[in-house]
Amino acid sequence: MRDQEAAASGHEGRRLSTKETAELLGVKPETVYAYVSRGQLSSRREPAGRGSTFDAKEVEALARRNRRDTGASSSTGDELSVRTRITLIDKDRYYFRGVDATELAAVYSYEEIAEWLWTGQLRPGVTFTAPEASVAVARRAVDALPEHSGPTDRLRVAAIAAAAADPLRFDLTENAVLGTGRTLIPTLVAALPPLRHDHRDDGPLAHRLWGRLTGRTPDDASLRVLDTALGLLVDHDLAASTLAVRVAASARAHAYAAVSAGLGALEGPLHGAASRLAHRMLLDVLDRGTAAPVVADELRAGRRVPGLGHRLYPGEDPRARALFALLEDVPAAGPALAAAQDVVTTTARHAPLHANVDLALAVLTVSSGMSASAGETVFAVARTAGWIAHTLEEYAERPLRMRPSGRYVGERPPQPLPR
Repeated sequence: MRDQEAAASGHEGRRLSTKETAELLGVKPETVYAYVSRGQLSSRREPAGRGSTFDAKEVEALARRNRRDTGASSSTGDELSVRTRITLIDKDRYYFRGVDATELAAVYSYEEIAEWLWTGQLRPGVTFTAPEASVAVARRAVDALPEHSGPTDRLRVAAIAAAAADPLRFDLTENAVLGTGRTLIPTLVAALPPLRHDHRDDGPLAHRLWGRLTGRTPDDASLRVLDTALGLLVDHDLAASTLAVRVAASARAHAYAAVSAGLGALEGPLHGAASRLAHRMLLDVLDRGTAAPVVADELRAGRRVPGLGHRLYPGEDPRARALFALLEDVPAAGPALAAAQDVVTTTARHAPLHANVDLALAVLTVSSGMSASAGETVFAVARTAGWIAHTLEEYAERPLRMRPSGRYVGERPPQPLPR
């Protein structure tokens, strides 16, 4: 590190080439241009076709800043902290690049919000299109799975198949990764088995996904709820799956592999499966006609009541609030909404817990005739856009920075050779 500082100091007063800048920063040349695009470095095009050059003092300052912040993670107690410009959660609200996420989801489509998250720019009316060859490969892979396979099984296999079909997957430049995001997400949706004979493979992503979640004919209000749910769930800071994505991206795994890491983390019952539990609970409440015995059964079994409380929101989950408001306009959602309210009211007698987004998703899935796993599918498809955003952000950082040190607590050496 000191050698790098000395080298940078020796370059004061002159311009550095892209190669020299990359070496001093400890990054790849393409990452240097990612710094430029994000305003962290300025470049100057040199005459005689020598390419771009960079001010040595500016490069040295960025190198110092990266080292001070570790370019990476720091820890306070047992909490891992990672610098990000994507999502802020603060006082029962959350923001995408500084803009209230619920306001974005109320106005813009899922694809438009994804573009905002990736680039900081809006592309009104944008829709994502999957290449036919990629879809064909992904569908064959998914169709070969056992019939009982879950949604994350299918999505993960589809992502791996799409990666194998893309010879350019190892191109980690920003434009290439953006292209991957714009084609991978619709490929994942298209690879899911359709439940309607008139399913769509064009138009807004929410319309295409609907026919993979239920055989019912959608109305405009229901499609709006699904599209809004996708937009609200795009990202949520460093959830377990997102951290897995950033670890993979830190090792410079390609974007498909990073998304696969996120899908793998979703398999855990503590992250992606919460809406499934809430779905089954609401069906039980509707079957019994009251929430009291259902809540009692959950507590008697030593389980938390699904769909209630969130450790990041002491008050109401803003995502749930936004979805419940839209579900009021869906006539078929009335019974499930009443059941959800019964659960909240019953539990509130002993614990002041608010509904979270999993309970709102469960109202959507129950009232739309979807399976218990549908909420997990919505969550995974939506969050893929956020994972791409974090992958892009991580590629601009120092490689392999996600490498914490282990604290060994085993037997102290030397120990005798085992027999």
